[in-house]
Amino acid sequence: MKVIALEEHYLDAEVGRHFTEGGPEAKMPALRDRLLDVGDLRIKEMDEAGIDLQILSHTAPATQRLDADTAPKVAREANDRLKATVDRSKGRFLGFASLPTANPRAAADELERAVTKLGFKGAMIHGLTWIGNEKLFIDDPRFWPIFERAQALDVPLYLHPAVPHPAVVEAYYKEYVKEFPSILTAGWGFGVETATQGLRMVLSGVFEKYPRLKIILGHLGEGLPFHLWRIDMTFGRQGNRTTPFRETFRRNFWLTTSGNFSTPALLCTAMEMGVDRILFSVDYPYVPNPPGVRWMDDVPLSTEDREKILSGNAQKLLRL
Repeated sequence: MKVIALEEHYLDAEVGRHFTEGGPEAKMPALRDRLLDVGDLRIKEMDEAGIDLQILSHTAPATQRLDADTAPKVAREANDRLKATVDRSKGRFLGFASLPTANPRAAADELERAVTKLGFKGAMIHGLTWIGNEKLFIDDPRFWPIFERAQALDVPLYLHPAVPHPAVVEAYYKEYVKEFPSILTAGWGFGVETATQGLRMVLSGVFEKYPRLKIILGHLGEGLPFHLWRIDMTFGRQGNRTTPFRETFRRNFWLTTSGNFSTPALLCTAMEMGVDRILFSVDYPYVPNPPGVRWMDDVPLSTEDREKILSGNAQKLLRL
């Protein structure tokens, strides 16, 4: 079976110079080396695991934390370099664009350029966008021009985690960060923050305005499939504005397996969303390739369903 992996990260050294916060790669040279490598080492590790194609996306926070004047140029140049990487790969890589979300109009224009001129398959948005002193979720109406353009181009936006809002860190996690730093990131904080992004998008009404907008969430939906029935039921209680939450989520979202190789979680997601909404991903290099591919060999699904997850659904969504 062909294997396509959708949430596979790299680091553009020029973008990295603008980071104001260090990720795990700052203290882990081997991880940083793999993020920077978009050539022989990466392809060797893809071959060893049996991965045919990676959709490359810049690691967090990409250009989310850059100001409205700086971000457009940085994003454009990074996307041009990613295009050159894709071309050199001879079919092993495709790209998701980085967007200068602090300047939403410029972000919409860069999305269009990346799709129509560079051949990218959508874009990845990391966590909160910082505009001045504001730290904004992506459902803020200021960002809706990006959604309008994504619908018009018929490409998905991948909502990816980044470090939670500083106020959340202070209130929820500070006592445990020293001993368990991953409580802020993949251990817990990433998932909660990104699930909140997805939930807020549904409640914002953006899918009523842009009903064909396509959103991807990683890590088997950041826990949302497990909660869909309960969210939908409680939002139907008196005092809440009526919203078809579960219906909207199941219609407008696709979910990947990135960094969550759990068979019970996969089966829950398949039962709630349907197999056609699940896409294979590894989360390389934060997670190594082989465990994800080996896991898919043994999941209790039909051959047809495994093939959909490993490549068929991606081919359809990204029009490969």
